[in-house]
Order: sequence, then C-alpha cells, then structure tokens
Amino acid sequence: MKIKESHFVITGGNRGIGLAVAEMAAKCGANVYIAARSLDTEIESKLKKLGAASIHFLKCDLSTREGVQWLAESLKDIHVDFLFNNAGLLTGGLIEEQPLDEIYSMFQVNVNALVHLTRSVIPGMIKRGRGKIINNASVAAFMHFPCASTYAASKAAVVAFTDCIEVELRGTGVSTLCLVTPGIKTRMFDEIETKYGKNFEIPEASISPEAYALKIKSAIESDDKDLLPDGITSIGLWTARYLNPLFRTLVKSKFQR
Repeated sequence: MKIKESHFVITGGNRGIGLAVAEMAAKCGANVYIAARSLDTEIESKLKKLGAASIHFLKCDLSTREGVQWLAESLKDIHVDFLFNNAGLLTGGLIEEQPLDEIYSMFQVNVNALVHLTRSVIPGMIKRGRGKIINNASVAAFMHFPCASTYAASKAAVVAFTDCIEVELRGTGVSTLCLVTPGIKTRMFDEIETKYGKNFEIPEASISPEAYALKIKSAIESDDKDLLPDGITSIGLWTARYLNPLFRTLVKSKFQR
C-alpha cells in the first residue's frame, strides 16, 4: 500500500517504535494521527518539518475501556488507511510476584484495546476497499522465556488474532501485518532488566527504533503478512518454533529462582 497521503493512525506514537514509525510516515507525506496518554508539542513541529501532510494528536488512555471507546469514536469520521496497534505495556518477573493490577492493565492495552480498535476501523476499510492493520507482537509470542509469562501470553494472543483476521479479510482489499518484534532499543526494553534481571539473563537489544521503522516501511510496501527478525534473533525464534525442546534446555540454563 502507498503511504503517501494516507491516513496513518499510531497508538503509543509519542515515543519508541511508535514515534519512529510516525516520523517514517511523515517523511512519506502521510496524514499522521498519534494516539497517546501524553502529548509533546515538539513532536508536531518535527513531523511537520519531515513532511507530514497533517498531524493530529488524540490524547487517550488505552488502559481503560472508556479510553479505547473514546478513540474508536474519534476515528469514525476518518478514512483510516493504516491502523498501527503499537501501544503496549510490559509485565515481568516470577508469576507470584507480578502485581495483579499491572497484569490486568497490560492485557487491556496489549490485547483488549488492539482488538477493540481493529474491530472499529475494519468496517470502514472494507467499505472503501483498502486498509491495513499493523499489529505489534513480539518474539515473546514464540520464545517463551521465564519471567515473561503474562507478557508472552498477551503477544501470543496478538499473533493468533492477526492470523485469524488475515484470512477473514482476504478479497476485501484490507490486509494485515504482524510485527514479530525483536529487542528494540526503547524505554520498554530498559524495563526488562528491572523486571526479569533478578532471575533471568537478558539478551542485549539489537536494533534502533528508526532502523526498525524502515523495516516496517519495506514490509508495508511489499504487502508482507509478517515481519520477522533477522540475525541471531531469527535463529532463536526458529529454534523456539521448530526445536522447542532444545530452546527450553537453553532457557533453563539461564534461569535461577
């Protein structure tokens, strides 16, 4: 699909991968919509300089159903071409030590909000005969590390949901792109050491948000269904999917209670 002059909606678009994709879309001349809990006026100035056709901020809290519904209503009159479900929360640690409120909030943002927003924009996309749903999953959907139990479960749900609707949407002009995201150098990645580090040896980040945004651009232009990691992460992902007993043995060697 063409990004130029499109209406490109990004949740969690004020930092990390979301901001990098907003900058990429701006460079392509898109109308950029950033949905986030907090807004930065400096971002608007930067996106304008990069070439965005227009910039729109939608302040909302996706950790509540009411916040998601507000955003869905706000998008009703917009001809959304791209919905990038990027917003996400990280949980981690031994399961009995993870705060229950954090678990509920994480599933609300990572899964419920993603499903809700996708459901709300698809009818318009189908009516117009064009559109793309981009869902940010993670290698954690397949690489099941200790201390990542709840987060991995949320990302596995994202992969399953995207796989299902990909088939449902065939022939409509609407497509999906599932990002099986590797370690990206963002603030969320920095949180992993705090949440997992006591019990599990954390692999190092491998790519910047800006570099990953270019990979997303290429996947959009090629109309790929999935964006898989490359390099050593791709080997780990392949091992987890097809040689799972070996993967689990390697993981156990890096874990301590």
